[in-house]
Amino acid sequence: MNKFTLRQSLLLLLTATIWGVAFVAQSVGMDYVQPFTFNAVRNLIGAAVLVPVIALLNKNNRKSAGDKQTSRKNLLAGGLSCGVILFIASSLQQFGIQYTSVGKAGFITAMYIVLVPIFGIFLHQKTGLRVWAAVAMAIAGLYLLCMTGDSQALNFGDILLILCAVAFSFHILVIDHFTPLVDGVKMSCIQFFTCGVLSFVCMLLFETPEISQILAAWLPILYAGVMSCGVAYTLQIVGQRGMNPTVASLILSLESVISLLSGWVILHQRLSGRELMGRVIMFAAIILVQLPGKRD
Repeated sequence: MNKFTLRQSLLLLLTATIWGVAFVAQSVGMDYVQPFTFNAVRNLIGAAVLVPVIALLNKNNRKSAGDKQTSRKNLLAGGLSCGVILFIASSLQQFGIQYTSVGKAGFITAMYIVLVPIFGIFLHQKTGLRVWAAVAMAIAGLYLLCMTGDSQALNFGDILLILCAVAFSFHILVIDHFTPLVDGVKMSCIQFFTCGVLSFVCMLLFETPEISQILAAWLPILYAGVMSCGVAYTLQIVGQRGMNPTVASLILSLESVISLLSGWVILHQRLSGRELMGRVIMFAAIILVQLPGKRD
């Protein structure tokens, strides 16, 4: 593994870690506010956090007028596209969790790791046999981790989460398309602002938000906004640059493992032997896909 691949992999692993811990914040926050309200506030916070970062980066960024015009067009297209898809995916996830178990929700949402290479075929992206083997291992590990109840039949919430996984798959592929063309931090800011505005409109139309409820959930919302949105999604955009999107999705899927560990450490939830085995298989899949070999 070269230094560039190692660095990008570590950035994506850090992203997965932040997202995994965010499941705890998201669960606690939903005790106070409704889905669109939670998404609206967290995404607008995420966009606001990146504004001073962009201002600092612009001081050292010098481009010709032609390059800036082309970059602005790609930046706007990428940011708006990612923002709309993120709004769809996060909304489906928030509502889907309300109708099914957390374990099943984690498993179905993480199905993007197998959907990304499938959709990538239609985009003429080559994926090696070793990556497909790692995908199969990751799916098996996620099954052991998440499908730990007696109820394993699909319900309305499961259908919403399947659609959520499809949306996140497109999100990864769209990011993969635009990251070589634009500034990742700026695109991340635009996507959060877009997602936040769309969520805010839906909040006003379909929910009854109260300032007191939002203030009561300040800590989980702040973590979700600053860390999960502002930091993690930006790390995803930067980390995916130059990476095979299938490999990136496998690393990002470790959020399921980390969310399990977060529940164990923070919420004192116990891990069964089945869940421990799933975690081992998940880590084995990530190691397999990162081993030196022919370029996938």
